[in-house]
Amino acid sequence: MAALDTNVLVRWLTDDDAEQSAAVARVLQSAQEQDERLFVPVTVLLETEWVLRSRYHLDKPSVTAALDALLSATELEFQSEPALEQALWSFKQEGSPDFADCMHAALVNQAGHSPLLTFDVRAARLEGAQLLESEPQHKRQPTVG
Repeated sequence: MAALDTNVLVRWLTDDDAEQSAAVARVLQSAQEQDERLFVPVTVLLETEWVLRSRYHLDKPSVTAALDALLSATELEFQSEPALEQALWSFKQEGSPDFADCMHAALVNQAGHSPLLTFDVRAARLEGAQLLESEPQHKRQPTVG
């Protein structure tokens, strides 16, 4: 099974380069004709979200619509798909942390290694995450030195 990189997914979603978009269409058509699926690692989906948000300046609803479209594509198979679905659901909620934090928490939950300890207050509100409190400076013990 072949795997897809971020730039391939971005071409598919944005259709902003005619030649590359045509190449993506050929790969997808070939996979469909051969009844094969193309693999998408979690890291590629994380980077895709980042590219759409930072490079293409898409707002959150547009980004989530793009990720929904990818997850519903029958030609694609995703690493840790249940965790991806959970992360996307969490990301869609009002006031949610960023997609990467949602993905981290979902993967931790799926692996059974919660809580995800974090200093990020918004991320700590995710299921399976916990805020790590730091000690005030005056109560800390000196480090070896």
